[in-house]
Amino acid sequence: MYPTDLVMPMKAELTDKGFQDLTTPAQVEEALKQSGTTLLVINSVCGCAAGAARPGVVYSLTGEKKPDHLTTVFAGFDTEAVVEARKHLAPFPPSSPCVALFKDGELVHMLERHHIEGNPAGAIAANLQAAYDEYC
Repeated sequence: MYPTDLVMPMKAELTDKGFQDLTTPAQVEEALKQSGTTLLVINSVCGCAAGAARPGVVYSLTGEKKPDHLTTVFAGFDTEAVVEARKHLAPFPPSSPCVALFKDGELVHMLERHHIEGNPAGAIAANLQAAYDEYC
């Protein structure tokens, strides 16, 4: 588990932008069964989370369409919440960071780590905005 002092500023990059920080399995379960669209970010300490995932996700929200609900869990910190979140991401294998879009509780779009790693934040934002255009 990562130290709190390391993780909290990385969490704040999303929570300061309106993301609900899910720290328990019950919170994850409740958030993902909401009606409408829910964006779930499995946040991470890795460089691709810092350089592409978090900035790309935040930038994706500047478009006309956006998810109804914004949520996040932190890999290596909110361990039980992440385990619960990953149950809802099947058939995709565990990866962090990753970004998932749910519509009425159903997974409709997924960005795995290999889609994030090596791509600029703008490409992540464009991918997510295309998903918002389709599902939100």
